[in-house]
Amino acid sequence: MPRTPWASPQGLSSVLDRWRVSRTVDPCLKGDVLLHPEPAAWVPLPTCLRPRLVRALESRGVNHLYKHQAEAFEATRRGEHVVIATPTASGKSLCFHLPVLDAMQSDPDVRALYLFPTKALARDQETGLLELMKSAGLPSSAVVYDGDTPSDARHAARDRGGIVITNPDMLHSGILPHHTSWAKTFQRLAFIIVDELHVYRGVFGSHVAHVLARLLRVARFHGAHPTILAATATIGNPRAHAARLFGVDPSTMTLIDESGAPRGARQFLLFNPPVVNRELGIRASYVKQAVKLASDLVLGGVPTLVFGHSRNNVEVMLRYLREKVAPMVPAARVMAYRGGYLPAERREIERKLRRGELLCVVATSALELGIDIGDLDAVVCAGYPGSVASMWQRFGRGGRRGELSLCLLVASSAPVDQYLAADPGFLLGAPVEEARIDPNNAEILVRHLKCAAFEIPFQRGDAFGALPPTETASALEFLARHGVVHEAGGTFHWTEDVFPASHVSLRAVSWDNVVIINAERDRSLAELDWRSSHTMLHEQAIYQHDGECWEVVRFDQPNRKAFVRKVVPDYYTEAMTYVQIAVLEEGAVAFVPRGWGAGWGEVSVIEKVTGYKKIKFHTHENAGYGEVRLPDMQMHTTSFWLTVPKETLDSFPAGRAAAIDALIGIGRALEAVTSLALMCDPRDLGTAWGDSSRGGTERRNGFDSTLFLYEHCPGGTGLAERIFEQRDSLLRRTRMLVSCCPCEVGCPACVGPVTTTGDAPSSRKALVLSLLEDLEPSPLPGRVSEGSVASHLSP
Repeated sequence: MPRTPWASPQGLSSVLDRWRVSRTVDPCLKGDVLLHPEPAAWVPLPTCLRPRLVRALESRGVNHLYKHQAEAFEATRRGEHVVIATPTASGKSLCFHLPVLDAMQSDPDVRALYLFPTKALARDQETGLLELMKSAGLPSSAVVYDGDTPSDARHAARDRGGIVITNPDMLHSGILPHHTSWAKTFQRLAFIIVDELHVYRGVFGSHVAHVLARLLRVARFHGAHPTILAATATIGNPRAHAARLFGVDPSTMTLIDESGAPRGARQFLLFNPPVVNRELGIRASYVKQAVKLASDLVLGGVPTLVFGHSRNNVEVMLRYLREKVAPMVPAARVMAYRGGYLPAERREIERKLRRGELLCVVATSALELGIDIGDLDAVVCAGYPGSVASMWQRFGRGGRRGELSLCLLVASSAPVDQYLAADPGFLLGAPVEEARIDPNNAEILVRHLKCAAFEIPFQRGDAFGALPPTETASALEFLARHGVVHEAGGTFHWTEDVFPASHVSLRAVSWDNVVIINAERDRSLAELDWRSSHTMLHEQAIYQHDGECWEVVRFDQPNRKAFVRKVVPDYYTEAMTYVQIAVLEEGAVAFVPRGWGAGWGEVSVIEKVTGYKKIKFHTHENAGYGEVRLPDMQMHTTSFWLTVPKETLDSFPAGRAAAIDALIGIGRALEAVTSLALMCDPRDLGTAWGDSSRGGTERRNGFDSTLFLYEHCPGGTGLAERIFEQRDSLLRRTRMLVSCCPCEVGCPACVGPVTTTGDAPSSRKALVLSLLEDLEPSPLPGRVSEGSVASHLSP
């Protein structure tokens, strides 16, 4: 990215030097490690590569291949399925393009299907692919087929598209149910390309596994047996995850996980905000600290990418950052990028990034994927993103020119962040998390079996994906008993009038987005998913967009529209939610010491927005409250629960209310311990307090005071069952985490904020330890140093 005239050309090294002598920055640097550069491993272009493709590569300055690119090309030519697991910016796209374009030069009728998780990534890949195809003189074309594709382009994709680029949602609902219209593509389908494989995990990944099973089934029906090429960022189980997604034997997948791409030197820093109240363990706002550090980089002329946790965080940081760098850096050179911006707006930001017209972008995880965003010298993560894999994926967005780049993590007050601040070396040596899916989830399986039966009748003895023929037949017989399919002569035919794919959402949320409309101009401003709209678009909410504030004047729920008007307030809003949880079906139950109950199973989680807070800009003071009247949001998921005996509550020295407060504190610590022990994203879990009686009706001793640790993904992904299986170990680690925390009365790093009694704060930490001692009485260790907390959290 070229240096810009509006910023001081100090450079990254100068900014780092100033930080290391700063009395405010240097004491907060808990990790300062130089990751040394890695040289490229080059190999000559394959001799079997078609001459026109060789000339096209050489015209783009590609005279050699990285080692992993050549290995992928050779393995594909041998007809092997391939999964490439190399870091960000290692040239994985060429691993796809070379075998596909080489085959198309040999046979112009060859077809390929590219699958990307987002529209933006598909459009980005289309541009580079078309340029390479044009240079190679290929008559076929590459066409993006998604919800934004015009009707004439859709016809061209079906009839003449050599390469069809789409996403799982469009493949599921727009292509597979109409596969007869795509006969030309499926008859000659030679390659299936699936990028960003690590995104397909949890419930979404479980759905996509069945979409891919349906894709392979349709291809076989048309006589094609395509080769699979998949790519992923670094995860702990790339081969096994790819095999499970495609429903194939892992031994049939060739894994290429040694990158030949060069890597420039990277400076890794972990900044822990200073303590502003030592007694309560409260630290300075990590959002404001991240903005302060990012502004130093921007004013130093360092192209920077800042990641925030949420849309609100991103907009607040954008506002603060523009104020800090003005007037030296124009506001138009500092932009935000997140879900909700209109497609044209996002594409314009991407274009400016590639051309070097922006000096800083503040983004959500929307920029975590492999969209080409040009050369950046610094990546700042405001808060730990939830997994080691995600963190390095974000840091991989910088340092693409081979020069020194910065990887800066600003820790929040969350327990996991504070653990990492106590032991920053964990991030450099921690194992990368595994991607997990559960295609055998009965609810998901049956839905896609219906879709598959609609597409092509099943013969008795057929398998569906990784489901054996006998179990497939049993599932089809279940559908037959309910009148969904009809068996005649060993063939199961679809009998219903409904279109099954229209009733299956891959992301387990409503397909409808809420359109945000500028009420004064009657023009679309943005869009937002339905589930988020209840907390961000209720009436009188302040919706932030590109650093500006808009007040929601009307939320038309039935028509999925929110009308806003521009305002200039000195505050933003934050919704307050209440979670009510009820057990629907027990998976397993057990007793832990002293009569405490534990279990896991299916639960109903009802989330209600009860009101909102007005938060002052800059000071983050609470400036008031407002009321919200919206219907509840309900989710069916799985949960682990821990029930306190009634006798323990009644005999608790500080009283029943204090015992319940301590139970909530245990939940905060248990959530942190579980996130690291099971190597999952903390945002995959939520805690709530309630009653473990099934449906709240089968009461044994009145109200059963219960702590729930539930999964945020509808349907669950198996985490709750694993927590139940490891409950004894996790509870021991929870107790050690709380006892070893250096705070006096409790803090955000262990049990959450302290409670107050009168004028003096009471010790939630002491209450938690007292309750845990009833659960597992044993001598506690003495006060230990901050760093030793790490050993009680790590897997």
